[in-house]
Amino acid sequence: MSTVLFSDVGQIVTCESADERSVRARHALAAEDGCIAAIGPPEELVARYPRAERVRCAGGVITPGFVDSHTHAVFGCWRAGEYALRARGVPYMEIARQGGGINASVRDLRARSEDELVQLTRARLREMLRQGITTAEVKSGYGLRTEDELKSLRVVKRLNEEGPLELVPTFMGAHEFPAETRGRRSDYVHLVIQEMIPAVAEAKLAVFCDVFLEPGVFTAVEARRILEAGLARGLLPKLHADELEPSGGAELAVALGAVSADHLGRISDAGIHALAHSQTVATLLPATLFFLGHKQYAPGRRLLDAGATVALATDFNPGSAPSPNMALVLTLACSHMGFDPLEALLAATAGGARALRIEDGRGALRPGAPADLIVWGVSDYREIPYRYGVNMIRGVWKRGVRVV
Repeated sequence: MSTVLFSDVGQIVTCESADERSVRARHALAAEDGCIAAIGPPEELVARYPRAERVRCAGGVITPGFVDSHTHAVFGCWRAGEYALRARGVPYMEIARQGGGINASVRDLRARSEDELVQLTRARLREMLRQGITTAEVKSGYGLRTEDELKSLRVVKRLNEEGPLELVPTFMGAHEFPAETRGRRSDYVHLVIQEMIPAVAEAKLAVFCDVFLEPGVFTAVEARRILEAGLARGLLPKLHADELEPSGGAELAVALGAVSADHLGRISDAGIHALAHSQTVATLLPATLFFLGHKQYAPGRRLLDAGATVALATDFNPGSAPSPNMALVLTLACSHMGFDPLEALLAATAGGARALRIEDGRGALRPGAPADLIVWGVSDYREIPYRYGVNMIRGVWKRGVRVV
């Protein structure tokens, strides 16, 4: 049996709850055969595991690895030119109307081979690991043709099999209307329902089905049809909801029993109430609104106070959130959405696991859970969001094996 003992730890933040009971000062942690075996006084664990490999943490902090429950990490090129346009005041939706946005990534991805996309995405996953992400959801949605959606999901499958970062695949053929069907909305919705979803389900390439519900993209009626078709094929519903305009997305997500409603920058009071009285997780993506220059963030404090389960994720993608920096997401949650540092950390770990229906203990540090953890070069977990823009990670372990 392989055993690793983390000693000389200043704090272990277990993320079992959003209160100080989750913060264990001057404890040690033992991992055995990829799972957490014990958390307790150092002298006790040293005596129990005398032959363990020792990791001396120099007074640092241990947290769970981040569970990033919303990314679009499979893409080809970056879109820095669009960023320059937005910096000059051109709105995101106007760029999309001019042929940029998601459809620019669609044209690029369609021209690339599966092997090339594997190579490009593999490099991004390494960066995600360096940012402390040990589990991540990855969506398709830059193919918008059956063969290219399947190609994207095969990329996710291959890289998940490679590891070490564990990937959860989501089908998102309803990310946008491709240019060739822009004037024939019903034809594309029919294609998603009658061809794409059956092909994805038959190949067992996705766990979830997601739709971008937003004025100018998919309507609530179209989203419902697509998500119900996915559910009939075993794909659990998720929803891009109320990102830029209020559209009743959160309410629809709850009505459909969706696993999560994501973005929520313009969620209504009724949407907050609905989420608070449901099992649907509110997944907030503050880096997206930050990068797009929006002044209004999702009402994270109100969602928490109402009793909603909240997750934080990066939305890592080439257009509106081109960074997997989860620590910065924590900063934005604390500075702009009313979270305290422990609430933010919990939302980016245990909350992310809830948003992906992961039930093996990932997202928290407790005996029996996978030993997915980060060792930080700070003495207090509150420094993680406080010292923004600095990568303070000393090491990342995935199922007890050091990967960073």
